[in-house]
Amino acid sequence: MARSDAPDRDDGRFSYEGLDRVIHEKARLSVLTSLVAHPKGLAFPDLKRLCNLTDGNLSRHLAVLQEADLVSLEKGQVQNRPQTLCRLTPAGRGRFLEYLTVLEQVVRDAARAAGPASDLATKTA
Repeated sequence: MARSDAPDRDDGRFSYEGLDRVIHEKARLSVLTSLVAHPKGLAFPDLKRLCNLTDGNLSRHLAVLQEADLVSLEKGQVQNRPQTLCRLTPAGRGRFLEYLTVLEQVVRDAARAAGPASDLATKTA
């Protein structure tokens, strides 16, 4: 079947350009989801526990997110002990919500392509 040179309305339909690579990595997605659920921010140890990451791994991902202006890190003292408070920036919140909108479209497209749930269950059984 010959392909037409005319642009197709569906060209790039499934490219999902809004799936931001900075956000889409599993650990960073966990960090951002944790922070969006805690608007006042989270202390480093709490974020580490919620995301099941090591100190070094979380530090590295936070550095990437901070460089992208998605999170802010505030260093301070609590009961004479150093503490880092991690927060989603306003820009980070906006980018994360845009990312979720695209991710929701991915889920809708995949569900539509897979057909009714009963068909999917019988195909995987």
